[in-house]
Amino acid sequence: MTYMHRIIIDPDIMLGKPVIKGTRITVELILRKLSEGQTIEQILNSYSQLSKEDIYAALTFASDLIANEEVIIPKAS
Repeated sequence: MTYMHRIIIDPDIMLGKPVIKGTRITVELILRKLSEGQTIEQILNSYSQLSKEDIYAALTFASDLIANEEVIIPKAS
């Protein structure tokens, strides 16, 4: 799934955080709701302007972002 047509980053919207296009709903908010145990259906009920595809796009965006990160684990002292 491509998220490029669903997620935008604009410095004038939510301080440049990635958001679902046409909304002020951030990818971060969607991830937090899911991590708190909310279901996709619950999120959709709370944010009627979202679609299931928007939530999947947020997950894909986050996965791709993390896949390109370099994780540095400090050594125990």
